[in-house]
Amino acid sequence: MVGKGSINHNSRKFHAQNTDPERSNLNSTYCNIPIKQIYHELFDEAVKRYNGKQTRKDRCIDDYYEKIRSGKQEKLFHEIIVQIGNKDDMNAKTDEGHLAVKILNEYMQSFLDRNSNLKVFSAHLHMDEATPHLHIDFVPFTTGSKRGLDTRVSLKQALATQGFKGGSRQETEWSQWVQSEKEQLATVMQRHGIEWEQKGTNEVHLSVLEYKKQERAKEVAMLDYKVSDKKKELEKIGGELSNLKDKINTVENKVQFVDINMAKYENEPEWQLPKPKGIITAKNYYEKFAQPFFKSSSG
Repeated sequence: MVGKGSINHNSRKFHAQNTDPERSNLNSTYCNIPIKQIYHELFDEAVKRYNGKQTRKDRCIDDYYEKIRSGKQEKLFHEIIVQIGNKDDMNAKTDEGHLAVKILNEYMQSFLDRNSNLKVFSAHLHMDEATPHLHIDFVPFTTGSKRGLDTRVSLKQALATQGFKGGSRQETEWSQWVQSEKEQLATVMQRHGIEWEQKGTNEVHLSVLEYKKQERAKEVAMLDYKVSDKKKELEKIGGELSNLKDKINTVENKVQFVDINMAKYENEPEWQLPKPKGIITAKNYYEKFAQPFFKSSSG
């Protein structure tokens, strides 16, 4: 899960209705450093280098923490919540719940090694709620930037530095990283004999690379299907063209046959209309010559 983050709640400076204060002593704190201190440690030197290059005072940064807090481009920090199972199969008061604690603890230790560009300043494992779970709060940062501060807050660039480069709305740096972290947790779970049952899907667990290959295979299969359809359409059109050519050839043969027969008879004497003798009207010519000629020819 991804949370907005409540540092005071995570460190139990106050208790919510779903917590059991009598079990809070079972919670674990991996780190709990004030976030402003982290900002000073990460960015003060970069701010000095940046301000030293400015010729206008209004472009200088007085407080980088406040700049990010009041801005809209980046969040001050990000939080993920990691949990195995639920209150029914991994209840905090059961042996299964204590096994979940071991797994989460192992995962937390490897998280720090894996994510060098995510500065964790607050991390807590809670046992005073129904199911054991982790809250991990971190500031994502990148170094070597050519614009603005050379070391600055950037979730996108922090994850890209760790090898997660987005290519679409579905496969952003964040979504790839989350999937990778789930796989890391699943690997630790397997070492303790627990298998990841993915809710809402019957598919087996896939790595990010395998998932990408599967999606590409689906796209290729769809393209093959479309190509096959187009081939069938072309074959149908080809058949229709072939039939049309046959019909054209048949008509041309009949026309040639008529032309041959017409040529055969056009010069025969018996097919010649008689010529009138002298001047005669068209009506008289038709009645005296043309009409008798056609009657005798048809007879």
